[in-house]
Amino acid sequence: MRTKIFIILPLLFAILWSASCRKDFEYAPSNGHLSFSKDTVYLDTVFSNIGSSTYTLKVFNDTKDDVVITNIALENGTASFYRLNVDGVAGKKFDNIPIYAKDSLFILIETTIGIVEPTANELLYTDAIQFDSGPYQQSVQLVTLAKDAIFLYPNDELKSQSEIIDVQVDESTEPIELEGFVLTDDYLTFKNDKPYVVYGYAIVEENKKLNIEAGSRIHFHQNSGILVKNGGSISINGELSDNQKLLEGEVLFEGDRLEPDFDNVTGQWGAIWISSGSQNNTINYLTIKNAQIGLFVEGRENNPESTLTITNTKIFNSSTTNLWARNANITGENLVIGSAGNSSLLIENGGYYNFTHSTISNYWNKGFRFNAALEIRNDTRTNPEVAYDLQKAEFKNSIIDGNSQIEISLSPNEQHTFNYSFENCFIKINESNASNYPDNTAFFSNIIMSGELDYFSPIENDFRIGFESEALNKGDVNTANTVPYDILGISRISSPDLGAYQAIEKEF
Repeated sequence: MRTKIFIILPLLFAILWSASCRKDFEYAPSNGHLSFSKDTVYLDTVFSNIGSSTYTLKVFNDTKDDVVITNIALENGTASFYRLNVDGVAGKKFDNIPIYAKDSLFILIETTIGIVEPTANELLYTDAIQFDSGPYQQSVQLVTLAKDAIFLYPNDELKSQSEIIDVQVDESTEPIELEGFVLTDDYLTFKNDKPYVVYGYAIVEENKKLNIEAGSRIHFHQNSGILVKNGGSISINGELSDNQKLLEGEVLFEGDRLEPDFDNVTGQWGAIWISSGSQNNTINYLTIKNAQIGLFVEGRENNPESTLTITNTKIFNSSTTNLWARNANITGENLVIGSAGNSSLLIENGGYYNFTHSTISNYWNKGFRFNAALEIRNDTRTNPEVAYDLQKAEFKNSIIDGNSQIEISLSPNEQHTFNYSFENCFIKINESNASNYPDNTAFFSNIIMSGELDYFSPIENDFRIGFESEALNKGDVNTANTVPYDILGISRISSPDLGAYQAIEKEF
């Protein structure tokens, strides 16, 4: 054993001597030999004074030498709206940054841009990250578009108050307490010249009406939304758009993160809540996306007055439910109620409902879904002891579909009225379960239970249909005459298709 020790010790000394001779701490200047993962970093669009996501730039040393970057700095200096983090250190200027041969370093980039010019709605802000100086200086450009907005939040002008929001957005049965603020008369018309950003719940009080102009863009921060109280109302006045990509006429409700990575992130904000006692609400050409609950509508028992008339509207990608109705009175035409974490359309505690030429289709792909696309019940899932009459639930020339075997759930009880009917509808029901549904023309008339609907892209909530669709020419003409144009303004009078869309040529 002693002999082995004497052999190992000289070897160890040789290794240490070799290491001491290396020039690990002697670096050559980079001299303009750096390369970058991008020559320009686009930080996408942000709202004024709201921080961006974090973006990454990778800096490479492709040479055989260990090099040092004498300085890394923002061209606009300390006044820059950009912030950097170089290998874990935050700042706007860095000196003597080493990179080993054939190695790299990461630079993280963020920004918060303030628009100070009162007449500017947008600001294209640019800067550059500069590496070294003099003849060897290299640069990577930074570009961000900042949009000005009207910010609504609890402050001295919009008096703050606390509201108990008795809506469960998760498996909990506890009510959720969220901060709200009353919209004063000066803020009861949302205009389309600037987007709005809402923090907390904007409250429409009794005897007040919130009007939203065509083309308005309303963005909600996390756990924010609109609450229409008893006696208050909302009127959303979107219009058919000439350009279906820009949607310049429609009203849009979504989250306040504008970066593309957030375009399809579910549950970014709370809900639009029309509470019990609010009547004669109207919605036309509205898109609601990426909420927790898209639209929650409460009514009152046996009240024949209209709670909501909603037309030409799309609601999709809610983390729980897109349209949740509780003992309400709703008329819906040309609706696209797309994918959601639970039901696309949930009707609880009875009420009055009439849906015509609507597409209710749930192709949720962000986790397991337990509920059918359409669920109708006398009671509620959270409190089965409280139940009311379902006076009417009529579905005509509509589609009820999804990526589960059965996309309809009817849950009557023995104590209350449960009146419903489906006429000229496509209803996704697995053939082996079709016998569980009554073969009675009082409930189901001219029903299609299977077939290819030929959607454009259901995973992306694009429920337009092509000419190979099973829904082609299956609508009742008399019903179609009550809603003569589809959601895109295409006539359906002569040969109506089922759902919100008339079939069109697919785009390739």
